[in-house]
Amino acid sequence: MLCSKFIPAKGYLVHSISRLSVILALNLILSGLLGLRVDAAPPTAKSASPPRVLTRIFFQDDDARALKWADVLAAEPPRLGAVRMIKGFPTLDIKRQNLVQMEVAKGKLLVGVRDDDDGKFQSGWVLIDTGVEEDNHGDHSHWDYPRPPTVLASVLDEKQGNPAHVYCYDDVFYLANDKLGGFTRFDPAGIKRDDDVAKIRSRAVRFSGGGGHITLAAAGGKVAYSTWIDRDGPNKGRVDVTSLAGDSKVQYSLNLPHGGIHGATTCYGKAFFAPSDGLCWIKVNSNPNLDPKTIQVNHVSLGKDGEKPRRTGSFEVWGNCVGFVTGSGSNAAAGFIDASRSVLEVVQVPLHLADGSRPVGPSIVKPRRGAPLALVFHDHPADVESTCKLSLIELNLAADGNLVGGKRLEVKDVGNCRVDGHSGHHAVGFDDDRRAAIFTNPGDGTLTLLSLEDRKKVAEFRVGGVPSKIVCVGGSGTGH
Repeated sequence: MLCSKFIPAKGYLVHSISRLSVILALNLILSGLLGLRVDAAPPTAKSASPPRVLTRIFFQDDDARALKWADVLAAEPPRLGAVRMIKGFPTLDIKRQNLVQMEVAKGKLLVGVRDDDDGKFQSGWVLIDTGVEEDNHGDHSHWDYPRPPTVLASVLDEKQGNPAHVYCYDDVFYLANDKLGGFTRFDPAGIKRDDDVAKIRSRAVRFSGGGGHITLAAAGGKVAYSTWIDRDGPNKGRVDVTSLAGDSKVQYSLNLPHGGIHGATTCYGKAFFAPSDGLCWIKVNSNPNLDPKTIQVNHVSLGKDGEKPRRTGSFEVWGNCVGFVTGSGSNAAAGFIDASRSVLEVVQVPLHLADGSRPVGPSIVKPRRGAPLALVFHDHPADVESTCKLSLIELNLAADGNLVGGKRLEVKDVGNCRVDGHSGHHAVGFDDDRRAAIFTNPGDGTLTLLSLEDRKKVAEFRVGGVPSKIVCVGGSGTGH
């Protein structure tokens, strides 16, 4: 009986063993969990999505002689990402070299470089991969920003003719080689990021045409018109015509009734020129054997300032519309021509500038909603005391899209310019979604973002230096 007290029943033994097993198992599990918590790295929080890019900007800093870039990022209000230098961009001599005009095509940006010794020091061009990719869907595009911009190739030497003007016609670049009496045609189509520099440079093809401070116009990839700057003498009003499909030599020349040509463009089968009096235009003809005596040169007067005829210096093309500015101070105006018409007429919009101010522009954009807008800045030299302003002009289009008029909507105060010859002026770029304008204020070291929908200032970005020329590449990356 005594022993029976120490010999448990079979069922109780099984139950006790089971309880012990559970306890041991729980201890093992708990020990494992505690060990896991002690030994493993703490779980990381889910990384935040990168901010949406609204557009990428490239702007020149006249003070540093540098081209800089940054992304405009979605926020309320939008903010500017870090401002950076472009990888591989050459270091320029601040005292001897300048960046000149720049254009964008096929995801590439071409910028010209000019020196102080008629091209005998170091002048030429730099080609940049913007790092922006477009997926074109016909009526709209999707935009991606997979990489930062980088230099693909550059040519800076004593053989580039000191370029001042860079153009883009039909997605092809044209660089004026002022001191060599010609221009360089550069087609960015087909250039790959892994192409070597020699292959890229081989795409820059030299043509003859023009002289002095050359401006040029190209049409359909077939013919180019290059101007001479001479006001008098045998080259007064001279325009050289070169076949882009020929042997690169001048085919023939024609003469405008006035010299001092300082602007050229093409639009709707017509070539436009800006001599010292009004403007001239001709019909484009790609026949290399054309007799220049058969070409009808049409002259359009822009009126006079006192005894001096009014002129313009450059053109802006949007659709069928050719825009320009003329005059100064209270006599300044913006002009627009519908190039699709057989008889061309100038629509002039008075700007009412302050004395000493000159118009800069126009830059034309069609917002996503509403009529096309032309932006004209009121700039002035440093010795003129005046407030810098911006005129917004609405272009009035008929149902068929033809230009029938224009009216000045409003004038806005903007930041300061810092005019020094051709540099230090306000400049503007538009995002490819046509929602915003971004313009430079060289005298303040700032950029301003203006909504194209309600024409109100949305944000101001301080970038320092002297920001001048600017371009925007791409639109919103939402859902792309």
